[in-house]
Amino acid sequence: MEESLPHKLKVIYIGGYLKFIQQFEENSNLFELTIAENGLAAINILQDDDTFEGIISEVFLPGMNGIDIAKMLKLKNIHYTTPFILVSPERDNKFKEVAFNSSVNDFYDGKIDVADIYTRLGFIKRFNAYYNDAKDIVSPVHEYRIPWDKRLFDIIVSSGALLVLSPLILIVMLAIRLESKGKVYYTSKRVGTGYKIFLFYKLRSMRTGADASLKDLKHLNQYNKADVEMQKIELCPRCAELPEGQSCSQELYSEGKKICEFWYNETKKKNVTSTFIKIKDDPRITRVGKFIRNTSIDELPQLINVLIGDMSIVGNRPLPLYEAEMLTSDDWSERFMGPAGITGLWQVEQRGKKGKMSEEERKALDNQYAKSYSFWGDIKLILRTIPALFQKENV
Repeated sequence: MEESLPHKLKVIYIGGYLKFIQQFEENSNLFELTIAENGLAAINILQDDDTFEGIISEVFLPGMNGIDIAKMLKLKNIHYTTPFILVSPERDNKFKEVAFNSSVNDFYDGKIDVADIYTRLGFIKRFNAYYNDAKDIVSPVHEYRIPWDKRLFDIIVSSGALLVLSPLILIVMLAIRLESKGKVYYTSKRVGTGYKIFLFYKLRSMRTGADASLKDLKHLNQYNKADVEMQKIELCPRCAELPEGQSCSQELYSEGKKICEFWYNETKKKNVTSTFIKIKDDPRITRVGKFIRNTSIDELPQLINVLIGDMSIVGNRPLPLYEAEMLTSDDWSERFMGPAGITGLWQVEQRGKKGKMSEEERKALDNQYAKSYSFWGDIKLILRTIPALFQKENV
């Protein structure tokens, strides 16, 4: 008589430690595995799929750590009863104690036994199903929903503006296409309300292949010297001064490599600088592109984002993934509990300061808007935004 095959558990693994990932992949008879390198990606995957039977997260991750992910999932009422297990290649009894005092079901450190984790996940799943009614359920934080009057305003304004401006948009799209080949628009992933990831639309202002050609313009980069110096130093200079085996800050695993948190953030900042640098008389920007940037016409496709509900006319600017990953602490996460928008409080205030504003001021203004926005306050911000649309400062 043939033995019945074990039930495959559909699990998500959060992290980048290759040895652990390989162990789970080698046991494909036990696991149907989905991998997310960071918490932000994992939350979006879990939010859209309620069929996962287990969540396995590394403790230390870029951005939010494993405990933060568990807390956020519970607060947002996402996979509330799904077993959540932390794993770490390093032993850390102090952190383990903190983990067990949170909403984590189990913690494995050092060498892990994948078969044991499979058994443990099955037990927790059955336990949660049987005792679910008797469990103390933490009330989830209120999930943000755009108020009906704000949503109605967004629909009326965005649809009306698209209708009125459609001839202009079509003419500009034709001009972009005639000047250079390729798509007349581009999309990028942004993080909006509740850490939701969506596609963000803009009209293309650079020639096709602009990102790939950036490496050929390194000599024009005002930060070129800093970038070169960074590339020369492969290891963290702070860690290099410590005895072997010690680290200046918490160790992370990113893209399968071990790196301290300080050096991860430093290299991340340098990479961001290189990607979004402004080069004087940048040859990648087309003539049409220069015009639509100066007049903010390149932003008009975001009205589509507003119409379908990704954004609002007024709100906190949706952030690129690398920025959102670093804003998951309690101090700054509140900005994601309000609406994402085309224009908002910090943009208007920054223009008033002629573009001079620290990151801390911007974050504080984002939090302030999320806590205190109102319909008439939005109208005032729109009226303050209009005169600044044609100014030269790019904010």
